[in-house]
Amino acid sequence: MRALPFLLAATALLAAPAAQANEEALNKAGCMACHTKDKKLVGPSFKDIAAKYKGQDATVALMQKVRSGGKGVYGPIPMPPNPAEKIGDAELKSGVEWILKQ
Repeated sequence: MRALPFLLAATALLAAPAAQANEEALNKAGCMACHTKDKKLVGPSFKDIAAKYKGQDATVALMQKVRSGGKGVYGPIPMPPNPAEKIGDAELKSGVEWILKQ
């Protein structure tokens, strides 16, 4: 029983750098110019995106949406396409998975 609090704390410490890395990758790619974690800016918040797709396996669909851009899902302002030169496939997948956990 004494090990449980230690294991929980260790897990939290290990998860924190991964979450920070995802936020940094999204910021570097320019995502944070239009999105925030918890408030609508130009585009929806990451929490709103996560709520919309809760319970769905939407990673691939959202990755395609980020790559091709789009409009009309959250309003009239279009999201521009984001090519692999802007954010790599691994970073994009990790970022989308992080967004869906918000």
